[in-house]
Amino acid sequence: MAIRAPGITVVLAIAVATAVTTFPVAAQASTSAPATASATSTGTVPAPTPRRDDFNGDGYPDVAFTAPGATVGGKAKAGYVGVVYGSKNGLQTSTKQVFTQDSPGIPDTAEAGDAFGSSMVSADLDRDGYSDLVVGAGKEKIGSSTSAGSLTVIWGGAHGLSGGATLLTGNELYDGIGGKTAVGDFNGDGAMDIVTLGMSNTHVLSGPFKRDGSAAAPVREIRDMDDLRYLDLTAGDLNGDGRDDLAAVVHDSDEFDARRILIRNGGATGLGDKYTVVNRADGFRLQAGETITAGHINGDKYADLVVGRTIEGYDSDLDHPLALGGMITYVPGSATGPRGDRAKVFNQNSAGVPGVAEVHDGFGASLSVGDMNGDGYGDIAVGVPYEDLGTTKNAGSVLVLPGTASGPTGTGTVGFNQDTANVPGVAEKNDEFGGAAKLVDANRDGRTELVVGAPGENTHAGSLWVFPTTASGVTAVTAVTAVTAKGAFTFGHGTLGTVATAAELGSSFNR
Repeated sequence: MAIRAPGITVVLAIAVATAVTTFPVAAQASTSAPATASATSTGTVPAPTPRRDDFNGDGYPDVAFTAPGATVGGKAKAGYVGVVYGSKNGLQTSTKQVFTQDSPGIPDTAEAGDAFGSSMVSADLDRDGYSDLVVGAGKEKIGSSTSAGSLTVIWGGAHGLSGGATLLTGNELYDGIGGKTAVGDFNGDGAMDIVTLGMSNTHVLSGPFKRDGSAAAPVREIRDMDDLRYLDLTAGDLNGDGRDDLAAVVHDSDEFDARRILIRNGGATGLGDKYTVVNRADGFRLQAGETITAGHINGDKYADLVVGRTIEGYDSDLDHPLALGGMITYVPGSATGPRGDRAKVFNQNSAGVPGVAEVHDGFGASLSVGDMNGDGYGDIAVGVPYEDLGTTKNAGSVLVLPGTASGPTGTGTVGFNQDTANVPGVAEKNDEFGGAAKLVDANRDGRTELVVGAPGENTHAGSLWVFPTTASGVTAVTAVTAVTAKGAFTFGHGTLGTVATAAELGSSFNR
Protein backbone atom coordinates (compact mmCIF):
# COMPACT_ATOMS: atom_id res chain seq x y z
CA MET A 1 0.00 0.00 0.00
CA ALA A 2 1.43 3.39 -0.97
CA ILE A 3 1.55 6.42 1.33
CA ARG A 4 -1.75 8.30 1.36
CA ALA A 5 -2.05 11.27 -0.98
CA PRO A 6 -3.67 14.56 0.07
CA GLY A 7 -7.41 14.19 0.75
CA ILE A 8 -10.24 15.22 -1.51
CA THR A 9 -13.50 16.35 -0.01
CA VAL A 10 -16.48 16.14 -1.98
CA VAL A 11 -15.72 -24.27 -4.00
CA LEU A 12 -15.26 -27.89 -2.99
CA ALA A 13 -16.39 -31.32 -1.95
CA ILE A 14 -18.44 -31.70 1.21
CA ALA A 15 -17.21 -34.43 3.49
CA VAL A 16 -20.73 -34.92 4.82
CA ALA A 17 -24.02 -33.58 3.53
CA THR A 18 -24.54 -31.44 6.62
CA ALA A 19 -21.84 -30.69 9.16
CA VAL A 20 -23.55 -29.81 12.44
CA THR A 21 -22.12 -29.14 15.85
CA THR A 22 -24.62 -29.01 18.67
CA PHE A 23 -25.19 -25.83 20.64
CA PRO A 24 -27.44 -24.82 23.56
CA VAL A 25 -31.16 -24.79 22.86
CA ALA A 26 -32.78 -21.39 23.24
CA ALA A 27 -35.07 -21.07 26.22
CA GLN A 28 -37.60 -19.23 24.08
CA ALA A 29 -37.86 -17.43 20.78
CA SER A 30 -36.43 -13.94 20.66
CA THR A 31 -38.84 -11.08 20.18
CA SER A 32 -36.22 -8.36 20.39
CA ALA A 33 -37.06 -5.39 18.21
CA PRO A 34 -34.66 -3.09 16.42
CA ALA A 35 -33.33 -0.24 18.55
CA THR A 36 -35.82 2.20 17.01
CA ALA A 37 -39.26 1.30 15.68
CA SER A 38 -40.56 3.62 12.97
CA ALA A 39 -44.13 4.88 13.15
CA THR A 40 -46.50 3.80 10.41
CA SER A 41 -48.62 6.19 8.37
CA THR A 42 -51.48 5.59 10.81
CA GLY A 43 -49.35 6.83 13.71
CA THR A 44 -49.06 3.42 15.36
CA VAL A 45 -45.75 1.78 16.21
CA PRO A 46 -45.18 -1.69 14.73
CA ALA A 47 -45.07 -4.58 17.18
CA PRO A 48 -41.59 -5.84 18.11
CA THR A 49 -40.25 -8.24 15.53
CA PRO A 50 -37.62 -10.96 15.90
CA ARG A 51 -34.07 -10.18 14.91
CA ARG A 52 -33.45 -10.81 11.24
CA ASP A 53 -30.31 -12.86 11.89
CA ASP A 54 -31.06 -14.90 15.03
CA PHE A 55 -31.65 -18.40 13.69
CA ASN A 56 -31.93 -20.23 17.03
CA GLY A 57 -33.84 -17.58 18.96
CA ASP A 58 -31.33 -17.20 21.80
CA GLY A 59 -31.18 -13.43 21.39
CA TYR A 60 -27.70 -13.38 19.84
CA PRO A 61 -27.33 -12.58 16.13
CA ASP A 62 -25.71 -15.23 13.96
CA VAL A 63 -23.71 -15.03 10.72
CA ALA A 64 -24.32 -17.04 7.56
CA PHE A 65 -21.78 -17.22 4.74
CA THR A 66 -21.56 -18.64 1.23
CA ALA A 67 -19.24 -20.78 -0.85
CA PRO A 68 -21.01 -20.66 -4.25
CA GLY A 69 -18.07 -22.20 -6.11
CA ALA A 70 -18.00 -25.33 -3.96
CA THR A 71 -18.02 -28.84 -5.36
CA VAL A 72 -20.66 -31.01 -3.70
CA GLY A 73 -20.76 -34.76 -4.20
CA GLY A 74 -18.37 -34.40 -7.12
CA LYS A 75 -20.53 -31.69 -8.74
CA ALA A 76 -18.35 -28.65 -9.47
CA LYS A 77 -19.70 -25.22 -8.50
CA ALA A 78 -22.80 -26.69 -6.88
CA GLY A 79 -22.28 -24.41 -3.85
CA TYR A 80 -23.00 -24.47 -0.14
CA VAL A 81 -23.90 -22.11 2.70
CA GLY A 82 -22.88 -22.22 6.35
CA VAL A 83 -23.62 -20.50 9.65
CA VAL A 84 -21.78 -19.79 12.89
CA TYR A 85 -23.84 -18.84 15.93
CA GLY A 86 -23.55 -15.83 18.22
CA SER A 87 -23.26 -16.00 22.00
CA LYS A 88 -22.36 -13.85 25.01
CA ASN A 89 -18.77 -14.38 23.90
CA GLY A 90 -19.43 -13.49 20.27
CA LEU A 91 -19.31 -15.80 17.27
CA GLN A 92 -18.41 -19.39 18.17
CA THR A 93 -17.01 -21.68 15.50
CA SER A 94 -17.81 -24.62 17.78
CA THR A 95 -21.45 -23.97 16.89
CA LYS A 96 -21.64 -24.26 13.13
CA GLN A 97 -23.66 -25.79 10.34
CA VAL A 98 -23.13 -26.39 6.62
CA PHE A 99 -25.95 -26.88 4.11
CA THR A 100 -25.96 -28.05 0.52
CA GLN A 101 -28.82 -29.07 -1.75
CA ASP A 102 -27.94 -32.65 -0.77
CA SER A 103 -28.41 -31.95 2.95
CA PRO A 104 -31.33 -33.70 4.71
CA GLY A 105 -34.52 -31.66 4.47
CA ILE A 106 -33.17 -29.24 1.84
CA PRO A 107 -35.13 -29.28 -1.43
CA ASP A 108 -33.65 -30.30 -4.77
CA THR A 109 -30.32 -31.98 -5.49
CA ALA A 110 -26.84 -30.54 -5.81
CA GLU A 111 -25.90 -30.24 -9.48
CA ALA A 112 -22.87 -28.88 -11.27
CA GLY A 113 -23.02 -25.13 -11.72
CA ASP A 114 -26.06 -24.46 -9.48
CA ALA A 115 -24.18 -21.78 -7.47
CA PHE A 116 -26.23 -22.43 -4.32
CA GLY A 117 -25.43 -19.30 -2.33
CA SER A 118 -25.58 -16.82 -5.23
CA SER A 119 -27.46 -14.54 -2.84
CA MET A 120 -28.56 -14.85 0.77
CA VAL A 121 -30.88 -12.88 3.07
CA SER A 122 -32.39 -13.64 6.46
CA ALA A 123 -35.71 -12.82 8.13
CA ASP A 124 -38.48 -14.51 10.11
CA LEU A 125 -40.68 -15.56 7.19
CA ASP A 126 -43.25 -17.67 9.07
CA ARG A 127 -43.47 -15.43 12.17
CA ASP A 128 -42.51 -18.15 14.64
CA GLY A 129 -39.88 -16.02 16.40
CA TYR A 130 -36.88 -17.54 14.62
CA SER A 131 -35.06 -16.00 11.72
CA ASP A 132 -34.94 -18.09 8.54
CA LEU A 133 -32.25 -18.20 5.85
CA VAL A 134 -33.21 -17.53 2.23
CA VAL A 135 -30.69 -18.87 -0.28
CA GLY A 136 -30.58 -18.12 -3.99
CA ALA A 137 -29.14 -20.43 -6.64
CA GLY A 138 -29.07 -18.18 -9.67
CA LYS A 139 -27.70 -20.80 -12.06
CA GLU A 140 -29.99 -23.68 -11.03
CA LYS A 141 -31.21 -25.69 -14.02
CA ILE A 142 -34.99 -26.14 -13.98
CA GLY A 143 -36.15 -28.78 -16.41
CA SER A 144 -34.39 -28.02 -19.66
CA SER A 145 -33.89 -24.34 -18.80
CA THR A 146 -30.28 -23.58 -17.92
CA SER A 147 -29.73 -20.93 -15.22
CA ALA A 148 -33.45 -20.58 -14.56
CA GLY A 149 -32.58 -20.20 -10.88
CA SER A 150 -34.27 -20.97 -7.59
CA LEU A 151 -34.94 -19.53 -4.14
CA THR A 152 -34.91 -21.81 -1.07
CA VAL A 153 -35.67 -21.17 2.60
CA ILE A 154 -33.93 -23.01 5.45
CA TRP A 155 -36.09 -22.73 8.55
CA GLY A 156 -34.84 -21.44 11.88
CA GLY A 157 -35.73 -23.05 15.20
CA ALA A 158 -34.60 -23.65 18.78
CA HIS A 159 -31.91 -26.05 17.56
CA GLY A 160 -30.78 -23.74 14.76
CA LEU A 161 -31.42 -24.06 11.04
CA SER A 162 -33.01 -27.24 9.71
CA GLY A 163 -35.32 -28.34 6.94
CA GLY A 164 -36.44 -26.16 4.10
CA ALA A 165 -38.78 -25.44 1.24
CA THR A 166 -38.67 -24.04 -2.27
CA LEU A 167 -39.99 -20.48 -2.45
CA LEU A 168 -39.66 -19.83 -6.18
CA THR A 169 -38.06 -21.26 -9.32
CA GLY A 170 -37.42 -19.72 -12.69
CA ASN A 171 -39.20 -21.02 -15.77
CA GLU A 172 -37.14 -19.50 -18.56
CA LEU A 173 -33.66 -19.94 -19.93
CA TYR A 174 -31.29 -17.60 -18.03
CA ASP A 175 -34.11 -16.33 -15.81
CA GLY A 176 -31.59 -16.23 -12.94
CA ILE A 177 -34.09 -16.34 -10.07
CA GLY A 178 -32.20 -15.99 -6.79
CA GLY A 179 -29.19 -14.26 -8.27
CA LYS A 180 -30.10 -11.01 -6.47
CA THR A 181 -32.40 -10.93 -3.45
CA ALA A 182 -33.66 -8.47 -0.82
CA VAL A 183 -36.04 -8.78 2.12
CA GLY A 184 -38.25 -6.25 3.88
CA ASP A 185 -41.76 -5.42 5.06
CA PHE A 186 -42.96 -3.48 2.05
CA ASN A 187 -46.63 -3.10 3.06
CA GLY A 188 -46.13 -2.51 6.78
CA ASP A 189 -48.21 -5.48 7.93
CA GLY A 190 -45.44 -6.88 10.14
CA ALA A 191 -44.74 -9.84 7.84
CA MET A 192 -41.50 -9.96 5.87
CA ASP A 193 -41.62 -10.01 2.08
CA ILE A 194 -38.99 -11.13 -0.43
CA VAL A 195 -37.87 -9.55 -3.69
CA THR A 196 -35.78 -11.37 -6.26
CA LEU A 197 -34.96 -10.74 -9.89
CA GLY A 198 -35.58 -12.79 -13.01
CA MET A 199 -34.47 -11.49 -16.42
CA SER A 200 -34.44 -8.01 -14.79
CA ASN A 201 -38.11 -8.40 -13.84
CA THR A 202 -38.90 -7.86 -10.16
CA HIS A 203 -40.61 -10.77 -8.39
CA VAL A 204 -42.34 -9.99 -5.07
CA LEU A 205 -43.22 -12.78 -2.63
CA SER A 206 -45.52 -11.57 0.15
CA GLY A 207 -45.30 -12.87 3.70
CA PRO A 208 -46.09 -14.48 5.99
CA PHE A 209 -44.99 -17.81 4.52
CA LYS A 210 -46.15 -21.32 5.30
CA ARG A 211 -43.80 -24.20 6.00
CA ASP A 212 -44.34 -25.58 2.51
CA GLY A 213 -42.83 -22.35 1.16
CA SER A 214 -46.08 -20.88 -0.11
CA ALA A 215 -46.52 -17.13 0.19
CA ALA A 216 -49.53 -15.20 1.48
CA ALA A 217 -50.41 -14.18 -2.09
CA PRO A 218 -49.48 -15.24 -5.63
CA VAL A 219 -46.06 -14.11 -6.76
CA ARG A 220 -46.27 -10.63 -8.23
CA GLU A 221 -44.07 -9.79 -11.20
CA ILE A 222 -43.18 -6.20 -12.03
CA ARG A 223 -42.03 -6.26 -15.63
CA ASP A 224 -38.93 -4.34 -16.72
CA MET A 225 -40.07 -2.05 -19.52
CA ASP A 226 -36.87 0.00 -19.72
CA ASP A 227 -34.23 -2.62 -20.56
CA LEU A 228 -32.35 -2.16 -17.28
CA ARG A 229 -29.55 -4.32 -15.97
CA TYR A 230 -29.93 -4.75 -12.21
CA LEU A 231 -26.61 -4.97 -10.39
CA ASP A 232 -27.63 -5.14 -6.70
CA LEU A 233 -30.64 -4.75 -4.38
CA THR A 234 -31.27 -3.64 -0.81
CA ALA A 235 -34.26 -2.71 1.34
CA GLY A 236 -34.90 -0.26 4.17
CA ASP A 237 -37.37 2.34 5.35
CA LEU A 238 -35.89 5.24 3.42
CA ASN A 239 -38.71 7.73 4.08
CA GLY A 240 -39.70 6.80 7.65
CA ASP A 241 -43.29 5.80 6.90
CA GLY A 242 -43.01 2.42 8.63
CA ARG A 243 -42.79 0.48 5.39
CA ASP A 244 -39.60 -0.73 3.74
CA ASP A 245 -38.63 0.56 0.32
CA LEU A 246 -36.57 -1.18 -2.36
CA ALA A 247 -33.39 0.41 -3.69
CA ALA A 248 -31.47 -0.94 -6.66
CA VAL A 249 -28.38 0.00 -8.60
CA VAL A 250 -28.87 -0.50 -12.32
CA HIS A 251 -27.17 0.08 -15.64
CA ASP A 252 -29.37 1.85 -18.16
CA SER A 253 -28.57 0.29 -21.54
CA ASP A 254 -30.04 3.30 -23.33
CA GLU A 255 -27.29 5.53 -21.97
CA PHE A 256 -23.59 4.68 -22.07
CA ASP A 257 -22.09 4.27 -18.58
CA ALA A 258 -25.40 5.21 -16.94
CA ARG A 259 -25.36 3.67 -13.48
CA ARG A 260 -28.41 4.79 -11.50
CA ILE A 261 -30.10 4.35 -8.11
CA LEU A 262 -33.75 3.34 -8.52
CA ILE A 263 -36.27 3.49 -5.68
CA ARG A 264 -39.57 1.61 -5.44
CA ASN A 265 -41.48 2.84 -2.41
CA GLY A 266 -43.38 0.55 -0.11
CA GLY A 267 -47.06 1.28 0.46
CA ALA A 268 -50.30 -0.12 1.84
CA THR A 269 -50.44 -2.62 -1.02
CA GLY A 270 -46.69 -3.29 -1.14
CA LEU A 271 -44.07 -2.12 -3.60
CA GLY A 272 -45.14 0.41 -6.18
CA ASP A 273 -45.12 -0.44 -9.88
CA LYS A 274 -43.33 2.80 -10.69
CA TYR A 275 -39.85 3.80 -9.63
CA THR A 276 -38.02 7.06 -9.12
CA VAL A 277 -34.37 7.84 -9.86
CA VAL A 278 -32.15 9.52 -7.28
CA ASN A 279 -30.91 12.86 -8.59
CA ARG A 280 -28.09 15.22 -7.71
CA ALA A 281 -28.56 18.80 -6.49
CA ASP A 282 -28.41 20.05 -10.09
CA GLY A 283 -31.28 17.79 -11.12
CA PHE A 284 -29.15 15.34 -13.07
CA ARG A 285 -29.11 11.69 -12.09
CA LEU A 286 -26.70 10.74 -9.33
CA GLN A 287 -23.98 8.40 -10.59
CA ALA A 288 -24.35 5.05 -8.82
CA GLY A 289 -22.33 1.83 -8.98
CA GLU A 290 -22.50 -1.94 -8.64
CA THR A 291 -23.12 -2.59 -4.91
CA ILE A 292 -25.64 -1.09 -2.50
CA THR A 293 -26.66 -1.45 1.13
CA ALA A 294 -29.02 0.32 3.52
CA GLY A 295 -28.53 1.20 7.18
CA HIS A 296 -28.85 3.93 9.79
CA ILE A 297 -25.69 6.04 9.65
CA ASN A 298 -26.59 9.55 10.85
CA GLY A 299 -28.76 8.45 13.78
CA ASP A 300 -32.16 9.60 12.52
CA LYS A 301 -35.20 7.43 11.82
CA TYR A 302 -34.60 7.27 8.06
CA ALA A 303 -32.53 4.46 6.54
CA ASP A 304 -29.60 5.71 4.47
CA LEU A 305 -27.99 4.22 1.36
CA VAL A 306 -24.36 3.46 0.61
CA VAL A 307 -23.40 2.66 -2.98
CA GLY A 308 -20.10 1.18 -4.10
CA ARG A 309 -18.74 1.95 -7.56
CA THR A 310 -15.82 -0.35 -8.31
CA ILE A 311 -15.71 -0.35 -12.11
CA GLU A 312 -13.70 2.51 -13.56
CA GLY A 313 -12.17 3.60 -16.84
CA TYR A 314 -15.28 5.11 -18.43
CA ASP A 315 -15.75 8.60 -19.83
CA SER A 316 -17.81 9.54 -16.78
CA ASP A 317 -14.66 9.23 -14.65
CA LEU A 318 -13.79 12.69 -15.94
CA ASP A 319 -16.73 14.03 -13.93
CA HIS A 320 -15.98 11.75 -10.97
CA PRO A 321 -12.30 11.93 -10.02
CA LEU A 322 -13.02 9.89 -6.90
CA ALA A 323 -13.94 6.96 -9.13
CA LEU A 324 -10.23 6.11 -9.28
CA GLY A 325 -9.73 2.81 -7.48
CA GLY A 326 -13.43 2.67 -6.61
CA MET A 327 -15.62 5.01 -4.58
CA ILE A 328 -18.58 4.90 -2.22
CA THR A 329 -21.50 7.32 -2.20
CA TYR A 330 -23.54 8.01 0.93
CA VAL A 331 -27.14 9.08 0.28
CA PRO A 332 -29.10 10.06 3.41
CA GLY A 333 -32.75 9.15 3.79
CA SER A 334 -35.45 11.72 4.55
CA ALA A 335 -39.22 12.15 4.73
CA THR A 336 -39.14 12.36 0.93
CA GLY A 337 -36.75 9.43 0.48
CA PRO A 338 -33.06 9.38 -0.48
CA ARG A 339 -31.54 12.86 -0.82
CA GLY A 340 -29.12 12.70 -3.72
CA ASP A 341 -28.53 16.43 -3.33
CA ARG A 342 -26.91 15.69 0.04
CA ALA A 343 -24.74 12.81 -1.14
CA LYS A 344 -21.14 12.46 0.07
CA VAL A 345 -18.47 10.60 -1.88
CA PHE A 346 -15.29 8.92 -0.61
CA ASN A 347 -12.37 6.98 -2.02
CA GLN A 348 -8.87 6.20 -0.78
CA ASN A 349 -7.73 9.71 -1.64
CA SER A 350 -10.30 11.23 0.73
CA ALA A 351 -8.99 12.92 3.86
CA GLY A 352 -8.42 10.47 6.69
CA VAL A 353 -8.92 7.32 4.61
CA PRO A 354 -5.83 5.06 4.69
CA GLY A 355 -4.13 4.08 1.45
CA VAL A 356 -3.97 5.63 -1.99
CA ALA A 357 -6.56 5.29 -4.75
CA GLU A 358 -5.07 3.09 -7.46
CA VAL A 359 -6.57 1.63 -10.60
CA HIS A 360 -8.77 -1.43 -10.00
CA ASP A 361 -8.46 -1.50 -6.18
CA GLY A 362 -12.16 -2.37 -5.96
CA PHE A 363 -12.94 0.08 -3.12
CA GLY A 364 -16.64 -0.53 -2.39
CA ALA A 365 -16.87 -4.10 -3.71
CA SER A 366 -18.52 -5.10 -0.43
CA LEU A 367 -20.42 -2.91 2.04
CA SER A 368 -21.97 -3.25 5.48
CA VAL A 369 -23.37 -0.81 8.04
CA GLY A 370 -23.24 -1.27 11.82
CA ASP A 371 -22.50 0.64 15.02
CA MET A 372 -19.02 -0.48 16.06
CA ASN A 373 -18.64 1.65 19.19
CA GLY A 374 -22.20 2.02 20.44
CA ASP A 375 -22.45 5.77 19.84
CA GLY A 376 -25.74 5.48 17.93
CA TYR A 377 -24.24 6.16 14.50
CA GLY A 378 -23.74 3.50 11.86
CA ASP A 379 -20.20 2.94 10.63
CA ILE A 380 -19.47 1.65 7.12
CA ALA A 381 -17.27 -1.36 6.42
CA VAL A 382 -15.85 -1.14 2.89
CA GLY A 383 -14.14 -4.04 1.16
CA VAL A 384 -11.16 -3.32 -1.09
CA PRO A 385 -10.45 -6.85 -2.37
CA TYR A 386 -8.07 -5.93 -5.19
CA GLU A 387 -5.85 -3.68 -3.11
CA ASP A 388 -2.15 -4.30 -3.74
CA LEU A 389 0.02 -4.50 -0.63
CA GLY A 390 3.47 -3.55 -1.80
CA THR A 391 4.23 -5.92 -4.66
CA THR A 392 1.53 -8.39 -3.58
CA LYS A 393 -1.25 -8.04 -6.14
CA ASN A 394 -4.93 -8.24 -5.17
CA ALA A 395 -4.16 -9.08 -1.53
CA GLY A 396 -7.12 -7.00 -0.37
CA SER A 397 -8.11 -4.99 2.68
CA VAL A 398 -11.13 -3.70 4.61
CA LEU A 399 -11.66 -0.14 5.81
CA VAL A 400 -14.24 1.11 8.33
CA LEU A 401 -15.45 4.70 7.98
CA PRO A 402 -17.02 6.24 11.11
CA GLY A 403 -20.60 7.48 11.11
CA THR A 404 -21.64 10.82 12.61
CA ALA A 405 -24.76 12.98 12.83
CA SER A 406 -23.82 14.43 9.45
CA GLY A 407 -23.11 11.06 7.87
CA PRO A 408 -19.84 9.20 7.31
CA THR A 409 -16.44 10.81 7.60
CA GLY A 410 -12.98 9.71 6.58
CA THR A 411 -11.54 11.00 9.87
CA GLY A 412 -10.86 8.09 12.20
CA THR A 413 -11.08 5.45 9.47
CA VAL A 414 -9.27 2.22 10.36
CA GLY A 415 -8.16 -0.55 8.04
CA PHE A 416 -7.15 -4.18 8.23
CA ASN A 417 -5.40 -6.62 5.95
CA GLN A 418 -3.58 -9.89 6.46
CA ASP A 419 -0.30 -8.05 7.10
CA THR A 420 -1.85 -6.00 9.92
CA ALA A 421 -0.45 -6.86 13.35
CA ASN A 422 -2.45 -9.60 15.16
CA VAL A 423 -4.39 -10.55 12.03
CA PRO A 424 -3.95 -14.28 11.36
CA GLY A 425 -2.41 -15.26 8.04
CA VAL A 426 -0.19 -13.52 5.52
CA ALA A 427 -1.22 -11.33 2.62
CA GLU A 428 -0.75 -13.25 -0.62
CA LYS A 429 -1.43 -12.64 -4.29
CA ASN A 430 -5.13 -12.86 -5.23
CA ASP A 431 -6.40 -13.47 -1.67
CA GLU A 432 -9.14 -10.86 -2.26
CA PHE A 433 -9.43 -10.14 1.47
CA GLY A 434 -12.50 -7.93 1.77
CA GLY A 435 -14.41 -9.62 -1.03
CA ALA A 436 -17.21 -9.72 1.56
CA ALA A 437 -17.69 -7.76 4.79
CA LYS A 438 -20.34 -7.84 7.51
CA LEU A 439 -20.90 -5.90 10.72
CA VAL A 440 -22.87 -7.83 13.37
CA ASP A 441 -23.33 -7.54 17.12
CA ALA A 442 -22.98 -11.24 17.83
CA ASN A 443 -22.62 -10.84 21.61
CA ARG A 444 -25.23 -8.07 21.98
CA ASP A 445 -22.95 -5.66 23.80
CA GLY A 446 -24.10 -2.74 21.64
CA ARG A 447 -21.03 -2.80 19.39
CA THR A 448 -20.81 -4.69 16.12
CA GLU A 449 -17.96 -7.03 15.30
CA LEU A 450 -16.40 -7.12 11.83
CA VAL A 451 -16.50 -10.34 9.80
CA VAL A 452 -14.48 -10.51 6.59
CA GLY A 453 -14.45 -12.96 3.69
CA ALA A 454 -11.47 -13.61 1.42
CA PRO A 455 -12.85 -15.80 -1.38
CA GLY A 456 -9.49 -15.90 -3.18
CA GLU A 457 -7.50 -17.21 -0.20
CA ASN A 458 -5.39 -20.31 -0.97
CA THR A 459 -6.12 -20.48 -4.69
CA HIS A 460 -9.80 -19.58 -4.29
CA ALA A 461 -10.51 -22.01 -1.48
CA GLY A 462 -11.57 -18.98 0.58
CA SER A 463 -11.63 -18.27 4.29
CA LEU A 464 -13.26 -16.06 6.94
CA TRP A 465 -11.98 -13.68 9.64
CA VAL A 466 -13.67 -12.29 12.77
CA PHE A 467 -12.55 -9.03 14.45
CA PRO A 468 -13.83 -8.34 17.98
CA THR A 469 -14.63 -4.91 19.45
CA THR A 470 -13.70 -3.34 22.77
CA ALA A 471 -14.86 -0.29 24.69
CA SER A 472 -11.33 1.01 25.28
CA GLY A 473 -10.11 4.09 23.48
CA VAL A 474 -13.49 5.15 22.09
CA THR A 475 -14.20 8.86 21.53
CA ALA A 476 -16.76 10.71 19.48
CA VAL A 477 -14.06 11.83 17.07
CA THR A 478 -12.35 8.47 16.54
CA ALA A 479 -15.62 6.67 16.22
CA VAL A 480 -14.35 3.24 15.25
CA THR A 481 -11.18 2.96 17.29
CA ALA A 482 -13.12 0.34 19.22
CA VAL A 483 -12.23 -2.12 16.47
CA THR A 484 -9.08 -4.08 17.14
CA ALA A 485 -7.13 -6.83 15.47
CA LYS A 486 -6.22 -8.23 18.88
CA GLY A 487 -8.21 -11.39 19.38
CA ALA A 488 -9.02 -11.70 15.67
CA PHE A 489 -9.35 -15.26 14.41
CA THR A 490 -9.84 -17.03 11.13
CA PHE A 491 -11.62 -20.23 10.15
CA GLY A 492 -12.32 -22.12 7.00
CA HIS A 493 -12.63 -25.60 5.57
CA GLY A 494 -10.70 -27.32 8.34
CA THR A 495 -13.17 -26.01 10.90
CA LEU A 496 -16.18 -26.68 8.70
CA GLY A 497 -15.13 -30.19 7.74
CA THR A 498 -15.21 -29.39 4.04
CA VAL A 499 -12.76 -29.84 1.18
CA ALA A 500 -11.41 -26.56 -0.09
CA THR A 501 -10.90 -26.85 -3.84
CA ALA A 502 -12.07 -23.62 -5.54
CA ALA A 503 -14.94 -23.18 -3.05
CA GLU A 504 -14.66 -19.37 -2.84
CA LEU A 505 -15.69 -19.51 0.80
CA GLY A 506 -16.48 -16.04 2.08
CA SER A 507 -17.99 -14.70 -1.14
CA SER A 508 -20.89 -13.10 0.73
CA PHE A 509 -22.84 -12.97 4.02
CA ASN A 510 -26.52 -12.91 4.89
CA ARG A 511 -28.06 -9.46 4.49
